[in-house]
Formats: sequence, C-alpha cells, structure tokens
Amino acid sequence: MLTKNICVFAYNKCSQKYLTKILCNRLYSESKSVKTPLYDLHVKNGGKMVDFAGFLLPVQYSDMTVSASHLFTRKSASIFDVSHMLQTNVNGKDSVEWFESICPVDLKGMANGSSSLTVFLNEKGGIIDDLIVTKVAEDRLYIVSNAGRLEVDKQHMLETSDIYSKKGKDVKVDFWDCSQRALIAVQGPNAASILQPLTEFSLEDLVFMTSKTGKVAGVDCRITRCGYTGEDGVEISIPADQANTVTEALLQSKDMKLAGLGARDSLRLEAGLCLYGNDINEDITPVEAALTWLVAKRRRTEQNFPGASIIVRQIKEGVQKRRVGIRLEGAPARRGAVLKDDKGTTIGNVTSGCPSPSLGGNVAMGYVLEHLKKPGTPLAVNIRGKDIPCVVSKMPFVPAKYYIKK
Repeated sequence: MLTKNICVFAYNKCSQKYLTKILCNRLYSESKSVKTPLYDLHVKNGGKMVDFAGFLLPVQYSDMTVSASHLFTRKSASIFDVSHMLQTNVNGKDSVEWFESICPVDLKGMANGSSSLTVFLNEKGGIIDDLIVTKVAEDRLYIVSNAGRLEVDKQHMLETSDIYSKKGKDVKVDFWDCSQRALIAVQGPNAASILQPLTEFSLEDLVFMTSKTGKVAGVDCRITRCGYTGEDGVEISIPADQANTVTEALLQSKDMKLAGLGARDSLRLEAGLCLYGNDINEDITPVEAALTWLVAKRRRTEQNFPGASIIVRQIKEGVQKRRVGIRLEGAPARRGAVLKDDKGTTIGNVTSGCPSPSLGGNVAMGYVLEHLKKPGTPLAVNIRGKDIPCVVSKMPFVPAKYYIKK
C-alpha cells in the first residue's frame, strides 16, 4: 500500500533506462520530513532519498536501477522500508464490534492470528483507505494503513471509537509513531528461506495472511505473512531502536538486497494491487474498484457498515464503471490518460501505469464502462495527443505467489 504522493517512472527510449521523477502534491523541505529508524542505513547503502508523504525514504539505490531492483525482488528477495505506514493497536472487549462498524470485513469469523485486507468506508460506500487488520485476539487488533492517509485514518479511528466509548463500550485505540516502531517488508521467493534461520519458529506454519510475534535476530517482533508485490514475503514490525539490527542481519545474505519506492510501485502494479489516491478514493466503491470480495458474505446480509445499502445494491444490480487491467506497447500510459472505445468515444481514464520489467511492454490500470471490462476488449489510450491501441487484460499481470500451505 503506497500513497498518492508517488514516484512516477518515465522511459527514455534513447538511453533504454528507466528515469525516476518524483511528483509530490505537498512540498516539504528536508528538515521538515520525518526520518525513519532506517534512514542512516539507507544513506550508508547509497539510497537516493526523497520526501514521500512527509517521510524521507529511498526511491532506489546507487548500485541498482529501479528495473534491476524490481527483477531482483521477483528472482530472489528485497527489503523495503515501510516504516512510514501507520501502525495501530486496538484493545478492549468491544474492539471487533467497533471495527466491523467501519469496515465490511468479517472479523468475528476470523481466527485469532489471522489478517485480512479491508477498507474504511464512508456513508456513500466510498473508500477512505485500504488497510490490513490482524485479529491478534478477541479483544486486540493490529492495523497497518497508508502513510498518505495517516491523519485521516487517525481522526476516523479516534472519532468512531470515541462514539463507542461514550456508549459504555470498551475500545482503546493507540498509534505507534515511527520513532517507536519500524516496519519492513521482506519480499521475494527467497524471503522465507533467508528469514528462517533468524527466527525461533517454523515459517512453514505462517501462511499467507497470518501473523504472530517472535524473535527475529534476537529481537521481539511481529511477523505477518503478507506484502505488496505479489510475491511471498512478510512484513516485520520492529522496535525502532532495533530496526538496524534486524535489517542488517537479513542483509548478511547475498540473496537479499535493499529496494526502494520505485520498485515497490512497479511490483504492486504488476500484481494488480491498488494505490490509494490513484486507483481508489472516497468516490469509488469496492464494487467499482473490482474489490467486491472485500465485502464479506455475512456483512452483505447484515448491512451494518457505512454505505452498505449502496454497495449491496451495486453487487446485485451492477455498476457503470469498473477497474480493469490494461496492456499496451510503446510509451507507457500514465495516470489521467484518456481511454477510448473502438469508435473513439471516451469511456474512462488510466489511474496507474508503468513499464513492466517482468513482462516487457507496459501495464496499467484504469476505469472503463462496465460493458467494456471483459479481458481481450480492444481500446485506445491517448498518449501525447495520439490514440495508441491497448487491450483490457486480466489481473494480476504477473501470477501471485503467496504462500499457502498445502
């Protein structure tokens, strides 16, 4: 999960190399940006630091292009510093009831130690943010949400939990600042094998979307089997003062490297994963975003979450637009590019797009009219005033490799 202050890639046909351009909606001076606990390690390793949602993070490293870092992650394993993301702990016997009042997830039906992708919703059924919630216990939750929505999410959780507290319910929301807690994503086919010798429990039992606490390199951490690349991997929550210890222990392997925001974005796009502020926002519902699966079956019946009547009606009756994948050759389609049908009529827009290091050519996501969502449908995308042929494609573009124990 990234934020809308995202790095965008341009492809230079003359040099045949990816060039990185940083476009930010808000301007920060370096002195006002927050340094994560791993800042010094990034600089020591040649990290090209940029402001990202108010945090100083590496977009790439001096020893590797964005494309090379992307491909290394798909082949082996990389570490991404995601300490900028908001980590939240919720305690109290009414925590599950409160959380289900703001999300369409079936927390009651989840086993302790399991995690789920879900969304905060407004009364229109629009997506306030996407996040991962872990049901640590019946009275305890652990939540990771987007840095770009940090203040919005804080306010939303505090206001809604305060309403519950005033009703005599037992809910307490606490936020970890990145000065207290770091978060790293270890992603790639070799992630588990490199991590295993550093842990005290078998990773074979930690399947996709499960979470537990344990030691990593002698440090007490929370390890969740998830990620934003489509690869197997984990996210590790670490006490801030021990973040370097854990990260450097993982880097002792020649098959593990540091990776930046650039590769993180192209990896998530190949995996067909949404970027908040681009592909989803407060005016887009889960159904329109092709995320209907986030609305649990029980919750559809109960309809006791924000925007439930609108979302359930959309599930039954359909929508006018839908998020789809797009493939094309030549220049990449960027956010905002106009999509047209075979008659030249405007039928939608691109929301994310970049060259695909894994597949060649370019991949993109966008919204099209409902009747044009079928994979294989020919369209055109307007790039620099010229209509370029493209085709609706099934997502993910690259097959997911999440670890499911058989």
